[in-house]
Order: sequence, then C-alpha cells, then structure tokens
Amino acid sequence: MTSEKLDRRKKYTRMVLKDSLLQLLKQKSFSQVTVKEICERADINRSTFYAHYRDQFELLETIEDEIVMDMQQYMNTYNLQEKEDALKMTEKLISYFAAKQEELIILLNVSDETSFERKVREVAQASIRSEWIISEQTDQQLSSYLTAFIISGSVYVLKMWLLGGMEEPPHKMAKLINNLINHGIYGTDWEMFP
Repeated sequence: MTSEKLDRRKKYTRMVLKDSLLQLLKQKSFSQVTVKEICERADINRSTFYAHYRDQFELLETIEDEIVMDMQQYMNTYNLQEKEDALKMTEKLISYFAAKQEELIILLNVSDETSFERKVREVAQASIRSEWIISEQTDQQLSSYLTAFIISGSVYVLKMWLLGGMEEPPHKMAKLINNLINHGIYGTDWEMFP
C-alpha cells in the first residue's frame, strides 16, 4: 500500500474520531465520555483508536491544539501595531471562528473540564504583549491588567456571538472589538449596530 493511501486513511480515521468525540460532547460532559463510546460512534475498533491516541484526553487536546495553532498563525501574520492590520486579523479570526462555530461552542462549553479557553487566552496574551499595546515604558503590572481586560472581554463577546447564532457579520464584530480596544466605550462608533 502506498504511503499516500496510508496518510489518507490515517487522516480519515483521526477525523472520524474527532467528530465522534465532538458529537458525544453535545450529549454529555467530557468526564462521562469513554474511549469505548468514541470507538462505537466512529465505527472503529479500540486498537485503531490507541494507534492514534493514548486516551480521550489526548484526542480532546489534539482538537484544541489544532484550533489554537490556526489562531496563532492568523495572529502572527499581521502587524498588530497597525490599526488596519489589527482589524484585518480580527476579522480573519472571527471568520475562522464562524466556520468552526459548532466545534468552538462545544469546546468552550467544556472549558471547565479542559484547557481550551486557557490556551486561547495564552495565545492572545502572548500576541498582545509581543507587539500590540505593550510598550517598553508600560509598567508590567499595568500591562498584565490591560491584556487580561482586552482578552477576557474579547473572548466573552465572541462566545456570546457564537452562542447567539452569529447574527452580525464577522467584519462588524471585528470593528466592534477593535474600536472598543482602541477607543474605549465612549470612543466607539455605535452607528455600526443599528
């Protein structure tokens, strides 16, 4: 068998296992999900599962890490000190989140049991600290407060948007978040939300 065929089979198996776990997480908490259930739903035997993952925890971590890596790529592509770049990056990220809505809602709902939301916050914090609002003159404690405020607010707004059915288009959400970050509540143009 050619290696290309093996790679496709491996990708397919991993995709089916990921989908099975996500479907189970719609019905029950992560602590109640077993490898046996994942395999039954995926129609894959347990030895095949263990050829790819140690346990359900590693499978969940793989799903989380793929999204976090994609997010990191978007954030590293743009110069966040430039307002236009920051807006483009935010819109790209929000469009990506919209495409992954179902997956993200599931992962954010199990965030008490997993590290997904913490990982998202850490990636965003690293990006902000490295090149956005934090200058060398900014006090370290103050910069910690600023990044925590920006990230927590942005994550919560995006959670609300995803859970609310994403009524606003990504470009409007990107504009809202960037305006709030750059200009605060009183400097934001509320006309964009009629």
